[in-house]
Amino acid sequence: MIHAFRFFAPAAMTLMVAAIATQPAVADNEAVFAFDEQPGQHLDIRYGDRVVARYMTAFDPQRWDETARPYLHVMDATGKQPITKGPGGLFPHHRGIFIGYSRLRVGDRTYNLWGMGGGAQVHQEFSDRHADADQARFTSLVQWQTKDGQPLLEERRTFVFNAVSSPELVDVEVLSELTALAAPVTLDGDPEHAGVQYRAADELDKDATRYVFPAEDNDPRTDPDLAWSAMQYVLDVQTYGVVQMNHPSNPQQTIWSAYRDYGRFGAFPTAEIAEGQTLPLRYRFWITAGPLPEREQIQVRVEDYAS
Repeated sequence: MIHAFRFFAPAAMTLMVAAIATQPAVADNEAVFAFDEQPGQHLDIRYGDRVVARYMTAFDPQRWDETARPYLHVMDATGKQPITKGPGGLFPHHRGIFIGYSRLRVGDRTYNLWGMGGGAQVHQEFSDRHADADQARFTSLVQWQTKDGQPLLEERRTFVFNAVSSPELVDVEVLSELTALAAPVTLDGDPEHAGVQYRAADELDKDATRYVFPAEDNDPRTDPDLAWSAMQYVLDVQTYGVVQMNHPSNPQQTIWSAYRDYGRFGAFPTAEIAEGQTLPLRYRFWITAGPLPEREQIQVRVEDYAS
């Protein structure tokens, strides 16, 4: 079922980004955020002397399978190894924290920008880059385009990192503003092949993967609009917990994919975007080294985010 979106004027979108950037943080008084960019390859987000995340920006048509989308890697406690998936492995198009739609309808044509067989998402430039002791934020301008380079969608993908303390690894909010350029756009697919999702590193222990929801009896396949979903997985004998929060401003009737033992899960919202208008999608990822927090602890964070 496709749901219409609410239009946000540029001023309203600016206010939304500002609201994201004012969430409270748990700071280490001796650490500050900083950026370290390797142009054309990636942007490192540092907190103190540790790389907490790496935003991958490379695009090379000769390396299509490897570079057809930008995505965010989450790094381990050492800051040296990602705990999320990159190129290759099982379902090679799954990458870190990413967005895509297998049935992206633009005008009267449909493209697969999930498996990336129908086009690419190409990082253009960074804007609104800021880092201090409490937060780091940046916006990646991304063009969704056909395989021959014709633009389909324009995206402003904003990340806001809040300072955390061990055993927390990352607290990052993601705002994706999708603008229909030259024709109406429909975001569609299915929960397995569309939406905003997280993919754990390919080498995880599949037998140890488990999922948690707001209520014990929730079924992500049939219960729409869950406020959050969480996954726990084991990689190199280390346990990790990932909570994805669904902001109440997102499209209604969102379904989750959150049951795969290989560690891919996330929200699947559908929407229609009129030509020239913009749809914002807003999520928060809270990632810890160690077991998932208790359900009640997660709920407190989610309610703070929703408010």
